[in-house]
Amino acid sequence: MPQRLLFPDARAAADMVTFARRAARAGDGAVHLRAANGVLISSAAPLLRQGLLDATPTIMGMRILPVDPELECDVVVEASLLMVSLDNDAAVMLPETAISPPLWASADVPRGPWELHGTLDSTALVERAQWGMSAVAHALPDDPGDPIVQKVRGKIWNEPDENLDGLPRGVAFVAHLLGFLGEHSETADVRGSGRWTRITLRRGHILLRGPLHTGMTEIRATGARESVG
Repeated sequence: MPQRLLFPDARAAADMVTFARRAARAGDGAVHLRAANGVLISSAAPLLRQGLLDATPTIMGMRILPVDPELECDVVVEASLLMVSLDNDAAVMLPETAISPPLWASADVPRGPWELHGTLDSTALVERAQWGMSAVAHALPDDPGDPIVQKVRGKIWNEPDENLDGLPRGVAFVAHLLGFLGEHSETADVRGSGRWTRITLRRGHILLRGPLHTGMTEIRATGARESVG
């Protein structure tokens, strides 16, 4: 695999490292890097189902950045090990070895067509993420073990939220954790392709697999924001 990712400027490189550090805080701490034709697609799964009895939904976040047109890669690495090069602030150094791809990294996310099903206001995502994190904290007993933490998180983040048009509340948590919710409000497109749902914000995309909830109103796709790039 390549030893480093070369970006057009230092800002893009720093953005990549920021995404990786945020991704390292939750889930399995892995980041999937795919580069081709001058585009780097970075994805992570801050929420991850662990076992058949776990209610936690698997929800991924995706960030797209320009990269060296000659770079081609498809690897999974430990997110915490990515860092800006000491001798080139437009380059990000990769770990010496990759890790085995988790199941979410091999998910067959469709390229399209993505049909517009509705929109969400980013302020709703902010509010529901904050509510959910508070609910998790208040539901946990003192010194809980990992199974109890996982059970509580699974219940709260998997629950359909009417303020998010019936989508699981975890989409708001992933958008918050990965830094996709900026200081200024915006309208996010919600699109579907088969069993997949994609929420598109200016800073990134949230992806989850499962049937769309009936609270979402289907309207004609405009194509204005069809590309994930």
